[in-house]
Amino acid sequence: MAARRSKKCVHRLFVMGRGLTCRGPSNGHVDEMASQSTRRRANESLKKVTLDSDDDGRRKRLEIASAVHLHCKLKEEAGGRRLNGEAMPAMARSLATRALNEPSLSLLNVLRRIGTTRPQPQPVRAFSALMSPPSTAVVYEQHGPPDSVVRMVELPPAEVKENDVCVRMLAAPINPSDINRIEGVYPIRPPVPAVGGHEGVGEVYSVGSAVKGFSPGDRVIPSPPTSGTWQTYVVKEQGVWHKVDKDCPIEYAATIIVNPLTALLMLEDIITLNSGDSVVQNGATSIVGQCVVQLAHLRGIRTINIIRDRAGSDDAKEMLKKLGADEVFTESQLNVKNVKSLLTDLPEPALGFNCVGGNSASLVLKFLRQGGTMVTYGGMAKKPVTVSTSAFIFKELSLRGFFLHNWLGSDKATECNKMIDYLLSLAKEEKLRYKMELVPFNNFNVALDKALGKLGSQPKQVITF
Repeated sequence: MAARRSKKCVHRLFVMGRGLTCRGPSNGHVDEMASQSTRRRANESLKKVTLDSDDDGRRKRLEIASAVHLHCKLKEEAGGRRLNGEAMPAMARSLATRALNEPSLSLLNVLRRIGTTRPQPQPVRAFSALMSPPSTAVVYEQHGPPDSVVRMVELPPAEVKENDVCVRMLAAPINPSDINRIEGVYPIRPPVPAVGGHEGVGEVYSVGSAVKGFSPGDRVIPSPPTSGTWQTYVVKEQGVWHKVDKDCPIEYAATIIVNPLTALLMLEDIITLNSGDSVVQNGATSIVGQCVVQLAHLRGIRTINIIRDRAGSDDAKEMLKKLGADEVFTESQLNVKNVKSLLTDLPEPALGFNCVGGNSASLVLKFLRQGGTMVTYGGMAKKPVTVSTSAFIFKELSLRGFFLHNWLGSDKATECNKMIDYLLSLAKEEKLRYKMELVPFNNFNVALDKALGKLGSQPKQVITF
């Protein structure tokens, strides 16, 4: 790449660590020459460098990378030691890579720091040369309608630090909460610009030097869910990841937390339910609703299910019955004075789940027994929950909300992962199932349109990479 000669020192440089040698006396004079010469070259390069992406801009960034790489190597030789023979070249490669990938960094300050302070082993290890592959990602730079603000881009390699795990994504769903984050209406959302997605499954591609318990090839999911799963490679700290069974289908591993875990927690954490008890829910055809039916059935708990009036409602009833539902009603069927008269041998439910709001939530309340509790975990109708004064006073009903993020944010990581493993074991044994559609990543826009409801009622859309 470049050759330069001086009276005291001869060196040859190949950028990015493919080869670099220095010959000459290892003393302070060479060190001073190297520092002055390299600073001069870096200064000249920095004055010329631009943020353009054309070939000329890249050539100028290569000059900065060359200066950084050269100076690190000369410092190694002049210092009279090699730090185990590998640390300094690794540091040089890392800094040169940063010069190429991040031209806005103030690299001259880095040069000066290296020129005045002898590197110690621990700081050198912090400059890891391990990088992820480039990643294809779905990003949004502002909030708004998802079909207008998201776009697919190529991201440069990301540094894999000593405690990081680089994961090659295998699958990731498009959840309603993902849509709400992009729209800017979800209470917990990453700052923009951001990569979409919050849940998924992948395979460990590489690990940082201090990572324990993960190896390339391991199947992992982010637990708790984390932003940025709609991309081919994700780099996160090792504490984000949870290892899962490779035998579980990837579509279930990719979707096991946001919906199935919500269903399990609402059944187990709100009130004590015993075999023979019953629960009532609206939105029964949702993924959470389907999971409530199956998990309740496994526990001997009966379910009363409310669905919307729409084309295909008979097919929806049949589907829920096959999953273990005891009763399924459309909203219009419940336009009677006493909805409990529609129940045959089922006890009045002590617990109800609402993800719709408006009139549908009122129907759930009508089924509840004295002292019953309704839990609201969604609001698909975007209408408020209303309850009559008499129901509050004479039936002593309780209303409460459930937000999975709050539960995951508590100190329950071990308990959470045990529940995830339990749910995945049910999926593997086909005791927990729900309809999904796998869509290749390059057809993301089609999957997004389906998730937005543009093409009518559709199964859960799961992107595969």
